[in-house]
Amino acid sequence: MRFKILLPLVMIFASVLYAQDRKGAEYCAEKKQSSRMIALEKSQADIKYSFDVLDYNLKFDLYNNFIPPYTKSFTATEVIKLRVDSVLNSITLNASNSSLIIHNVFLSGVSSTHSDNLLTINLDSYYNPGDTVSVGINYTHANVTDYAFYAGDGFVFTDNEPEGARKWFPCRDKPSDKATVNITAKVPYNVKLGSNGRLADSVRTGDTLYYNWISRDPVATYLVVLTGKVNYNLDIVHYQGADPADNFPIRFYWNNGENITALNQIKSLIIPMTDLFNGLFTKHPFEKDGFATLNSQFPWGGMENQSLTSLCPDCWGEYLIAHEYAHQWFGDMITCETWADIWLNEGFATYSEALWIESRSGYLAYKNDINTNANYYLNYNPGWAISNPDWAVNTPANSVLFNYYITYMKGSVILHLLRYTLGDEVFFNVLKSYAGNSAYKYKSASINDFISVVNNISGADYNWFFDQWIYSPNHPAYENKYFIADKGNNNWEVGFQAHQNLGGNVFFKMPVEIKIGFNSGADTLIRVMNDINDQQYVFGFNRQPVSVAFDPDNQIVIKTATLTQVAAAVEGESGIPERYALEQNYPNPFNPLTTIRFEIPEETDVTLSVFNLMGERIALLVNRRMEAGRYTAEFDGNSYPSGIYFYNLKAGNYSSVRKMILLK
Repeated sequence: MRFKILLPLVMIFASVLYAQDRKGAEYCAEKKQSSRMIALEKSQADIKYSFDVLDYNLKFDLYNNFIPPYTKSFTATEVIKLRVDSVLNSITLNASNSSLIIHNVFLSGVSSTHSDNLLTINLDSYYNPGDTVSVGINYTHANVTDYAFYAGDGFVFTDNEPEGARKWFPCRDKPSDKATVNITAKVPYNVKLGSNGRLADSVRTGDTLYYNWISRDPVATYLVVLTGKVNYNLDIVHYQGADPADNFPIRFYWNNGENITALNQIKSLIIPMTDLFNGLFTKHPFEKDGFATLNSQFPWGGMENQSLTSLCPDCWGEYLIAHEYAHQWFGDMITCETWADIWLNEGFATYSEALWIESRSGYLAYKNDINTNANYYLNYNPGWAISNPDWAVNTPANSVLFNYYITYMKGSVILHLLRYTLGDEVFFNVLKSYAGNSAYKYKSASINDFISVVNNISGADYNWFFDQWIYSPNHPAYENKYFIADKGNNNWEVGFQAHQNLGGNVFFKMPVEIKIGFNSGADTLIRVMNDINDQQYVFGFNRQPVSVAFDPDNQIVIKTATLTQVAAAVEGESGIPERYALEQNYPNPFNPLTTIRFEIPEETDVTLSVFNLMGERIALLVNRRMEAGRYTAEFDGNSYPSGIYFYNLKAGNYSSVRKMILLK
């Protein structure tokens, strides 16, 4: 019996009443946390770099698995083609001792040993880097329940993630080693059987059918799949894009008694969903796709097997389909390099649900979905990072690897935070460039690979963003302060101090938004970079401010925050200022010269910069260490067009921005 994830009662209750409206990520997390996969592997340091599997050619006799008494035993022949990476005369594969009985090896394999869930095959000679070798294996799958190969009541299916493929065929069972797959399966004539790639052939001989499925595109072992059933129902929807070459079938396998209305809705939505993901990411990557509902042995969620997703019975939920379908791009086409990179699979698929909602119902609905994800995380945060480098070597428990609140909920929210930080244009360019990058497409990628894409597309270094949000736990706790000061002659100042209560957490650098309300006219929204703790900002106005709000649109969706009004600082009688200050330039508007005055109460490093509306620095007026005092700087706008400009003073922990107008 599988053990079920302990979700909050409200989630379980809601899932019973509103099954079709549940988040796809919730389905997915339930399934993967419920899996009874056990990591069987010993240290792989000795084989990690010795070879690269190119192709698995598998022939299965599954006939008796579909008929009473529904044995789980089958015989198989496997030929593995591999490329040698370092001089070797043996190879080691993952192969479960409890599930697989190895009979003999052939081709370049001359003998083998099978122990500790590793199959070591001795080769007929030494092979050098670049050589291609093929080894053959004859084996039997034992009549055991191993939670990877399932057979019963006329149903056969496989379920691998994270490391279950080794239980039904010997393989290099790590997500980074992807290979093409050629599967031939012998089944009774009344069985429909699906797998990865395209259906190359199905030949009937008497009461027997031979299916041959071939994937031209490399597959990670945990995404290799067999799904078959006696008298399975099958519907096929054909996708046709604007390009005549952009067409492929989408196969829907389903059971009698399921909700046909829900199924038909999904069949109608799969075309616009494909259009959306094609446009946002890259063209659908495989020569076919499909979904198959299974039986009660697969009671929760979905599994994104490459080009044939497994679903729980009657689970034709819109958001589950959106989640699993997005995995065909993020998880299948580009596969996480190690389990430490699982965010690239589950965070991206969960975020794609929100993008689907945005495409259907607008940005507000998207933001509501992101807010919901953030609240799940904030309420149930277990307190670990999204990625732990140790997971690349030691596969963690499924309750950690597929934790709903970290891997899915926080994982999706981090992509919203990246969108907020980069802006829509750069963010969506990043997604498209990552998905379409030939270095990762049909291969595997690490989080560092994705960071490289972000940095290249943005033209800036965003390593800090990922260090704090991906590799560190928890979230910022803001305890901010502000003041409003009447400077006389209808001049006003608003001061703002951004403070984080670190409490053992890292400091979270982020752009922050501050909304200032006035007694007349429209509110002003100011966005500044908060890159040090206790950073101070001062803003000047010629109308009376009456309110200050921090992050008014809740863009930094995972945080806690308080905002307290304090009294404004008052200058003493001495000639040394008691606070930092940046005054409004004079004259303003100006042409072409204007003077900027500022004050610093202590010796510190000072920069005074001028920026255009695009955020590009066009002038650096001051860049040196300065003693306490009052200073002036002159800006010459002769070389610049008329328009609005900003000047920014940074001194110690203080930062202030003001607006000025060049009018020629």
